[in-house]
Amino acid sequence: MVKIVEMDENVTLKTQLEQDVGSVILVNKFTVKLEDIDQFLKLFATTTEMFKQQPGFISAQLHRGIGGSGTFFNYVVWESAEHFKQAFNKPQFRSSMTDLLPNAIMSPHLFKKVAVPGICVD
Repeated sequence: MVKIVEMDENVTLKTQLEQDVGSVILVNKFTVKLEDIDQFLKLFATTTEMFKQQPGFISAQLHRGIGGSGTFFNYVVWESAEHFKQAFNKPQFRSSMTDLLPNAIMSPHLFKKVAVPGICVD
């Protein structure tokens, strides 16, 4: 199973899943060995296809570091933390997690947009 490392040492994903803050963005950083990248991309596609079928899913995007990097991050927009929690706890998602590469590291974290006047909208 993939190793999960909390992105924020003070706030766990489990704690975040209990929050009711409206729409959220799941940001997930993956560190993948170069020889495992093709397999990672297949597993990512399979898992994201499953998420796309879940209530509350809005969109997803994957990014890869340039220059031959094995670092990826994705973000998934959900209508709420509760929608993500329901999808995350589905048996088919949990079983797909066991297929993830044992040498990969994953750091999931939920975010909420922040308004900064003149720069970012809420």
